[in-house]
Amino acid sequence: MAAEIVPIELGLTSGNVVTLWAPRWREDGEDWEAFLGHGDNLYVFPDTAQLAAFVRSSDEHDLIDHPEWEDIPEAIVDELNPSDDHRFDLVGIPELVAGPPDIWTLAELADTVAIVRSLGDVCDLEPVAEFIGAAEGFDLLSLGESAFAGRTGEKLWTGIGKAVVEHWGGVLDAIEAIVITPEVDADALATAEAEVAAVAAILAGPAESDEDTQPRGEELQFWDNIGIDCVEITVGGRTGYTLRCYLGDKPVFLSIGGRPQVFSRTKDLLTYLADGTANNSLTGLEAFTQIREGAEAGEVYIVAGPENTYRLDGLDAELIEGPETVNPRRLALAIELLGDAAVARDDDETTEALSSAAPLGWLIQTALNPDPSRLAPSPPFDDEVDAWHVLIENFTGSLDWDPQNEDKN
Repeated sequence: MAAEIVPIELGLTSGNVVTLWAPRWREDGEDWEAFLGHGDNLYVFPDTAQLAAFVRSSDEHDLIDHPEWEDIPEAIVDELNPSDDHRFDLVGIPELVAGPPDIWTLAELADTVAIVRSLGDVCDLEPVAEFIGAAEGFDLLSLGESAFAGRTGEKLWTGIGKAVVEHWGGVLDAIEAIVITPEVDADALATAEAEVAAVAAILAGPAESDEDTQPRGEELQFWDNIGIDCVEITVGGRTGYTLRCYLGDKPVFLSIGGRPQVFSRTKDLLTYLADGTANNSLTGLEAFTQIREGAEAGEVYIVAGPENTYRLDGLDAELIEGPETVNPRRLALAIELLGDAAVARDDDETTEALSSAAPLGWLIQTALNPDPSRLAPSPPFDDEVDAWHVLIENFTGSLDWDPQNEDKN
């Protein structure tokens, strides 16, 4: 579908709804921005099938004159499904600002405030203008964590929280006062719903046999049930195994003195886990006793599920070619591992480098969640890859490889 018209989801008090947004474009020397609607109303729909039925059967709306509108009625229903980057949880804003201003909170808040600002400008909603003007920090969200560090940053974040408490209810009321769901043509809706069912069938693939539907093996089920991950890492030409869990939101690796213990051979890790004298960051957990007893009895296997298998090697060669060449799943897993390790060792440098405000973070964000409404980073990407190498070096430098073997030497 046309890049200039974007499906979005809005989380309202009545539930999640979808609509269309035309980000700012220039035509006849003037800047324009619009949403799917008509007059004073914003058109929203409970699902993409109804949205598709409407755009295929009605020309009573404000996007009809958009220069790329002709492509929208031709889009299949799946193309009208909002991407994760275009899902805005408006009702969740008070809960979001109640937490600390970390990179993820700031990124989500920046995106949500931006779409609300657009709604306010396009639909002339005075409560939105009052809300944005109530705190200086709203204009600094795109700068990331650096803008909210220190005493000045705390003051800015407190100001945002106060503005949400005082004005957000009025913002929601103003937006919900203009949303309506217009009637859609019954035949068009039936066609759209059939498309949804067809896409779902394709994604599900062929009917599965009994063998295909077997649950995860017992080896993986042990780790699933115990709440501690068995992790496989490939970096610097080496593959090793360790453990990780989460205490609250904080990742905790099998570590000594803050250094994750990584074993090249699974049997060496099992030997370490069976050692009743070993003392590490996980030994105080009740679950670790089960791991130790299972390892002693030969009932525990070192195996990592695909969600805990991290391949960091080679990503630099993909990043240097640009975001479109990167394997997004492998990159997302790598970022998860680097981020967890950074949090575990209180490494703010890595956290900042991965934020969307940093060049490397921007490149990564574009690779993982391409946004046609935003200008993509442009080559060369040498500086970003240099920054990536620093992150990899910091990570590998924090690991203790084969500590059991070193103790024997």
